[in-house]
Amino acid sequence: MERDLTTGEPRTVLWQFCLPLFGSIVFQQLYNIADSLVAGKFVGENALAAVGNSYEITLIFIAFAFGCNIGCSVVVSQLFGARRLADMKTAVRTAMIASAVVCAALMAVGAAWGPALLRAIHTPEEVMADSALYLRIYVWGLPFVFFYNVATGIFSALGDSRTPFLFLACSSTGNILADILFVTAFKMGVAGVAWATFLCQGISCLLAVAVVFARLERMPSEGTVAWFSWPLFRKFALIAVPSMLQQSFISVGNILIQGVINGYGTGVMAGYSAAVKLNNLVITSFTTLGNGVSNYAAQNLGAGRLDRIAAGFRAGVRMVWTLCVPMAALYLLAGGALVGFFIDRPTQTAISTGVQFLRILAPFYFVVSTKLVADGILRGTSRMGQFVAATFTDLILRVVLAYALSAAMGKPLGIWCAWPIGWCVATAISLFCYSRGPWRAGQPART
Repeated sequence: MERDLTTGEPRTVLWQFCLPLFGSIVFQQLYNIADSLVAGKFVGENALAAVGNSYEITLIFIAFAFGCNIGCSVVVSQLFGARRLADMKTAVRTAMIASAVVCAALMAVGAAWGPALLRAIHTPEEVMADSALYLRIYVWGLPFVFFYNVATGIFSALGDSRTPFLFLACSSTGNILADILFVTAFKMGVAGVAWATFLCQGISCLLAVAVVFARLERMPSEGTVAWFSWPLFRKFALIAVPSMLQQSFISVGNILIQGVINGYGTGVMAGYSAAVKLNNLVITSFTTLGNGVSNYAAQNLGAGRLDRIAAGFRAGVRMVWTLCVPMAALYLLAGGALVGFFIDRPTQTAISTGVQFLRILAPFYFVVSTKLVADGILRGTSRMGQFVAATFTDLILRVVLAYALSAAMGKPLGIWCAWPIGWCVATAISLFCYSRGPWRAGQPART
């Protein structure tokens, strides 16, 4: 149900709101991990490489869906905090219509140029057919991805993190079972992995959207609720477009990096594919918790409670660092076992690649998690120029250094080293921008 994030002790409010979000992260990542795990274990190393290859391109589509999620969530949070419920309902409809247009455009691009994108990242011929098949099926399921993301953004904006968790728990469990059924019983190979995801995302999307509109219908509001509003669309776009650019440029950067990695052969590709899934589990966790901080900041901005935002930042950092400790330790100590879990009869090259990647990145989770909390404050308070500056610095450094260092060293080690350098510089920028915010001069948080 709806939760007011503008009252109560900030640390307690954030923990109660973000714990279900963390559970949602785990189940969201099970979608991607299940695909790679089933492909690697039941089909083979080439299938894992194919899914991992396509995954980098699907992240571009997810980036746009994520932007719609954030744009809708921040605007609705601010209006909910200000108790402008009629405008809030109009904002929901406006975001749905805008998201549908963006989704249709991306489907056209994916259908027309999907194979070209795969060739652009130097996909080896032995995995090209499976990569193209997986990508084609995924593109047809994009409406489910978009509308589900918008629906979960609305739930979060209303302070409800429990409902998305329940949807994801059910759909992700179903996805794992469907993956195994389609691949082992129906012998569908990579296509089975893709169709399982399509089916489970579709069911969860339809249910989530139905619950959103039913809940909004029960909320009393004064004034006219329109189907579309240009002023609210501009507010939505102000948040959504930079978020889309951020995530899509990160995805483009990852595709460029994937192109460098592909030059080292399928063993390195498979090891990286497994390790990057594990890394993305952690980074997505930080990002989602940062999104929770965005909702907290947006509601308090709408309510005029700037005094609570700095306390929310401190609580958010403590929260993500609590997650950093076990995850960094796990990857440093058990990286080989975790990478091997994804691959049936893994080669030594695949295992050593994955372990090296994780051991270089894991100690820097404390750095990047702090950045993502600061980014959450900047985005929730509509300071998008500063948010984009920090994000693009990270991206540009990672891509440029991946090419430069791998060429200088003549091995993939240089690619992995680019990540922490980009994280450290971008974190410094995010913290500087956060420190200049108006909340720093406010009074201590009142409860």
